[in-house]
Amino acid sequence: MTDSRIPAVRLGESGPEVGVQGLGCMGMSFAYGPSDAGESRATLERALELGVTLYDTADVYGAGENERLLSPFFKAHRDEVVIATKFALSIPPDEPARRVIRNDPPYIRQCVEASLKRLDVDVIDLYYMHRRDVNVPIEETVGTMAELVREGKVKHLGLSEVTAGELRAAQGVHPIAAVQSEWSLFSRDIEAQVVPAARELGVALVPYSPLGRGFLTGGFTAGGKTLTSGDSRRRMPRFQGENAAANAALLEPVRTVADAHGASLTQIALAWVQQRAAVHGLPVVQIPGTRRPHRVEENVAAARITLTEDELALLEPIAGKVSGERYADMTFASAGRE
Repeated sequence: MTDSRIPAVRLGESGPEVGVQGLGCMGMSFAYGPSDAGESRATLERALELGVTLYDTADVYGAGENERLLSPFFKAHRDEVVIATKFALSIPPDEPARRVIRNDPPYIRQCVEASLKRLDVDVIDLYYMHRRDVNVPIEETVGTMAELVREGKVKHLGLSEVTAGELRAAQGVHPIAAVQSEWSLFSRDIEAQVVPAARELGVALVPYSPLGRGFLTGGFTAGGKTLTSGDSRRRMPRFQGENAAANAALLEPVRTVADAHGASLTQIALAWVQQRAAVHGLPVVQIPGTRRPHRVEENVAAARITLTEDELALLEPIAGKVSGERYADMTFASAGRE
């Protein structure tokens, strides 16, 4: 592993320029069990040293705690980093485990002010609609987001888990820099319509969970990692019972390719996502999440791996054989609305 920095790419036609791999920060304070704040800060610093400049968070991660955790790092490196955060998932006070999707203008304004305060910044570089509230016209939602740009509170707009039609409607209101959706060897539904629409409109793709929430690292095979009681993956169908066993067996071709490159399964999975940029002809900046400096080094090294056509063909069938949905409730994703 060398310390050479990863290359940069632009998000959308007029969005920010960022390292070709970003960092998902959710797990530093939410969803995947206990974490260490000091180690998380070291991870952030190491990522920046390696050319990672897009840092992804959301107001719902730890009910605002993730934004607070990241704030000192962002303040120390404000001119070097691109801050991405999100709104749309409201937490009812009496039901802390529940999420209510809200896209209405008053809520958006409430959220942006709260995020600016927690992050302790004057402007958010990339502001995402985290999930789509189908009861609010997307033109109304994006229109409010566009007002935030004109007011200087937000620089660029993004959408997460939207359909191709929703993306086109949004782009008609204001330029969209990036669409964030799950995209990995295990999850490829966006390739049917969302990716072609993004390419047509000049919008970048920001894949989240490019490692299948850790499954593609190989840590969930028989005798592998045990999920803690606070780990949200315990409720996800792909990590349960027979689904988990069947999905673990799908990693064999990934191991074959990894052995050929002297690489880890993680690196091959990330290299595959990165090559979607060339395959589909649009900017792709994936945001694998980690809380450990040595893992971010491993992830970034994947940007220098190029898979052959034969290797891509070997990996091609995997997604079609995956057992279980991405979420227990797929209304939380865009696939059911296409």
